[in-house]
Amino acid sequence: CNLQPKDAAKMPESAWKLLFYTLSWSYGIYLLFFTDYPFFYDPPSVFYDWKKGMDVPTDIAIAYLLQCSFYGHSIYATAYMDTWRKDSVVMLLHHVVTLTLIAFSYAFRGAGEGWAGGSCAGSRASPGIPGAVKPPCSLCPGRFWFRLYWFPLKVLYATCYSSLQSVPNIPFYFFFNALLLVLTLMNIYWFLYIVLFVAKVLMGQMQEVNDVREYDVEDSRKT
Repeated sequence: CNLQPKDAAKMPESAWKLLFYTLSWSYGIYLLFFTDYPFFYDPPSVFYDWKKGMDVPTDIAIAYLLQCSFYGHSIYATAYMDTWRKDSVVMLLHHVVTLTLIAFSYAFRGAGEGWAGGSCAGSRASPGIPGAVKPPCSLCPGRFWFRLYWFPLKVLYATCYSSLQSVPNIPFYFFFNALLLVLTLMNIYWFLYIVLFVAKVLMGQMQEVNDVREYDVEDSRKT
């Protein structure tokens, strides 16, 4: 594809994430809109008739398995395989928090919290703007809509408020919601990177599409 060496080195990472997120996003769309689950239109429904040790439907269990496997691998990949960026430490924390939400949700049958961590918070490619992978003009409003609007409106509302209405003594309430709030702060953090990128483009400070999270040549040598 006549890529520059710098871009060619990142191509396997980007291609893998594009493949996985396309498949996982499509499966999430299937679960939310082509089954009888009312999770999207009625998020508090994940807590209706909740009880400890409840059975997990096979199609939901598959989603748990896919997301848990991916984020388990992503912890290793971010640390040892992917290009190291300014937000890589935060990325590692994100993967640990997400994996914890998914695993503990499955263990305690808290489908609401786990689905939030694995789907709403987890269905994201890396937040930078590599030009060959993501169109910047659509990324900014899309990320704002899904991460900073729907995530608090649907997920946090259901887990912080509706869960107590349905299950007053629901276990690990503060544990799960604390982790979800940490993910919210990360969403804001990454959105600021996108705002920074757009601002640099509009002010003419960036002549080509680059990932603002990446170190420049001098920074890379120091790193």
